Amino acid sequence: MERFARAWLDFCRNDQVVLFFLAVIIGMAAGYGAIGFRLLAAGLQWGLFGNSMDRIVSEVASLPWWHVILVPTLGGLLIGLFTRHVLPGRLPQGVADVMAASALRSGRMSLREGLAAAAVSAGSIGCGASVGREGPIVHLGATFASAVAQRLHLSPSLARTLLGCGVAAAIASAFNAPIAGVFFALEVVVGHYGIGAFSPVVISSVIGTVITRIHIGADAAFILPPQQITSFWELPAFLILGPVCALAAMGLLKGIDIVQRTHERFKVPSYLRPMAGGLLVGLIALEFPEVLGVGYEATDNTLKGSYSLSFVILLALAKGTATVVCLGSGFGGGIFSPSLVLGALVGTAYGLVAVGFFPDLGSSTSVYALLAMAAVAACTLGAPISTIIMVFELTADYGITFALMVTVAIASLLFRQLHWHSFFSWQLQRRGIDLYARHDQQVLARRTVSEVMRTEVVTVGLDASLDYLKSMFLHRHLPIFVVDDAGGLVGTIHFEDLADAAFEPDQDGGLTAGDLVHRLPIALTPDDDLEKALRVCEANHEEHMPVVKNEASMQVIAEVRLTDLFLAQNQALLEARAIEQGER
Repeated sequence: MERFARAWLDFCRNDQVVLFFLAVIIGMAAGYGAIGFRLLAAGLQWGLFGNSMDRIVSEVASLPWWHVILVPTLGGLLIGLFTRHVLPGRLPQGVADVMAASALRSGRMSLREGLAAAAVSAGSIGCGASVGREGPIVHLGATFASAVAQRLHLSPSLARTLLGCGVAAAIASAFNAPIAGVFFALEVVVGHYGIGAFSPVVISSVIGTVITRIHIGADAAFILPPQQITSFWELPAFLILGPVCALAAMGLLKGIDIVQRTHERFKVPSYLRPMAGGLLVGLIALEFPEVLGVGYEATDNTLKGSYSLSFVILLALAKGTATVVCLGSGFGGGIFSPSLVLGALVGTAYGLVAVGFFPDLGSSTSVYALLAMAAVAACTLGAPISTIIMVFELTADYGITFALMVTVAIASLLFRQLHWHSFFSWQLQRRGIDLYARHDQQVLARRTVSEVMRTEVVTVGLDASLDYLKSMFLHRHLPIFVVDDAGGLVGTIHFEDLADAAFEPDQDGGLTAGDLVHRLPIALTPDDDLEKALRVCEANHEEHMPVVKNEASMQVIAEVRLTDLFLAQNQALLEARAIEQGER
């Protein structure tokens, strides 16, 4: 019995066993979080438009014009004010923040900020913003997972795995797609398919799916008859559809960037941007109510062939415009649902033209719509494998496998070759975060200057004499930092700078530190990460960079040495490699 008890205790202390039970808990939390988010968004939509379902076009079409314009406009104002005063950085949060937390903060996320971000996104959907609900649900599931990891003081490795569990369960709950949830979490958040992370992610995804099917049902999001490829002679049409979808995705992301830069150029206050975007969306919705909300009704009608070619083209332009305006103006929400709508419209338009030229060889337009849905979403999300699987599970149809894989592969390849980031990596790049940097840069970005800085620095005033400088360099051959009367950094003096001035026999000794100083255009602060510190040292050709208390006072408090940065880099790489081997 004693041996059995010891074996049982050892078993219970095993990380994989702990992860199993935590994966179940996180799967349940993310599943019910997804349901709660949908109910909140639906409740707000019912209160504002009189209909709580995804299909609200007929309801909105019957409303007076001022109602259609007023709801997204005033809703945008409230969203802007709430975001400004509650969310960090005055920005909505989504999948990009989950990726940053996994890569740079060891999976740490704020529960309070996560709940506030969910409220912003639910409010955005409720007031008719052309955004998706899947991104906010992913962020909410990841927030719950991070809260559990922090509560239990788990290691960074386990915390990142739990973050993947939350993402997988959220995706599975949002789409009723457990396989896609697993692959999206591993492909986008965790970053590898090691067995240590794979098993708990699968468990969470299954639990999230079970909860969704118990409370919502097991039906696929879009119900279609079985889809078949009419002829293999259509392969060239599928190949051409890939670049068309890549261009559509690039247009979507470029449009969001243009809207953001326009707001910045005209210095529109951040809290007023959603209101301006809501006004424009309301005006578009007067003619095309299909642009409001997640757009599943428009996607469903497009797949069923309910629209003419001219209307499909106009609606694609309207939906694309509404989406770039909303996401570029600061509404909360995701990009997956808008990508599906835009892809379905682009694919249907393409299919109508292709079938018109070759009626005997062309498949139904719904086939082209499904292919384009996956291809556009694969480009915007930067997750082609997950997207292929997701479309399979959304439609419960595997009859177009080879065509889907070809179209997505071509679209993703062209998209990447043209140097376009996914929507999430582009969001992070706008904040100065590059997740595609080398691994050593990523591990350095997780540590701060305060960990390696040295406080034994020497400072002198601008009027310090040569004799005083010589006395300082007798005790150390390291650079001396020169400060002004207020203690603010001016620059540095190196030992070599005194060679001509201090040790020449005919030197009159009239020079001061102000005459010899090399003025530094930049300094570091204790909160800067080591990746930035290394980059600054290399850019300025300095082996010793001053560290100031803050950028306002520029008061020198320490220095960072290039050799210490190299040591920190090597140590971080060794630690990361050990953790990665443990995960696998």
